[in-house]
Amino acid sequence: MAIIEIILPVFGIVLIGYVAGRSKFFKASDIEGISKFVFSIAIPVMLFRTMAQVELPDQIEWGYLASYYIGAFAVYGVGMITGRTVFSQHLGEQGIFGLGAAYSNLVLLGIPLVLLTFGEEGTVPMFMLLAFHSAMMFLIVSAIGEFNKGRGQSIGSLLQATFFGLAKNPIVGGLLLGLLFNLMKWTIPDPIDQIIGTLGAAGVPGAVFSLGASLSLYRLAGHLPETLTMVGLKLLIHPMLVYLLGTFVFQVDPLWTSVAVLVAALPVGVNVYLFAQRYNACVAPVATSILLSTALSVATISVLLMLLNIA
Repeated sequence: MAIIEIILPVFGIVLIGYVAGRSKFFKASDIEGISKFVFSIAIPVMLFRTMAQVELPDQIEWGYLASYYIGAFAVYGVGMITGRTVFSQHLGEQGIFGLGAAYSNLVLLGIPLVLLTFGEEGTVPMFMLLAFHSAMMFLIVSAIGEFNKGRGQSIGSLLQATFFGLAKNPIVGGLLLGLLFNLMKWTIPDPIDQIIGTLGAAGVPGAVFSLGASLSLYRLAGHLPETLTMVGLKLLIHPMLVYLLGTFVFQVDPLWTSVAVLVAALPVGVNVYLFAQRYNACVAPVATSILLSTALSVATISVLLMLLNIA
């Protein structure tokens, strides 16, 4: 069955990584080393090679980007409103709660799932989302968090910090360098291509294993109402909104819409926890939501793939 061929390899490796981490076979420092290799070398090299060789569309699909990000920002807003009205959260907590509802685990889980599900046809639409995903989400949550802490950082300062943060991000660097090679029609020399091809091949399994091992460091910390609300917004409402926008409002190509919906249906990204710790807001609900949404996404993504007639 096609759905098993898609879901089992990805989430099976997540489970192996999780068991390896929980069994203490891998120490926290080992997990950090694997993650550093994946983020700093394997994934950036894979993205560079793919972007350098893929066939780019003639024009930017603005309707596609609008479908995804209008849906994401709408869910972010609903999350903030829910945090304030239902859970009496202060502004900093609302910002983290909204981020958890709208920020997908795109690098560690999305890249493997999209590539395995759609193959080369899913490459460009996925990378278009990846290019803007963290920048837009992180800028918003940083602005809310800094405003709540009363530091009074200007928008210019936040933009500058975000720009330099992205400039130092190896994943963004790999994407942009690959795009440059593609636009300039440069070719990668065969010996170099073989080296980066071998390194890049470790990116997908390494990312998925790293996700499972990293999840083993989190603990369920209660806060069930907040957790279930965040998980429901992330796994159900977010993909539903993106589907409706892509299908009925912007009339995006069905395959591109499917990519966007799958990305929206991904579980809560692990970077949300880093922001929760940074601003000391919603730490326990976020940690629990990352674990729970990852576990539940095995079922929700399986159903989604059937509804999209992919598996």
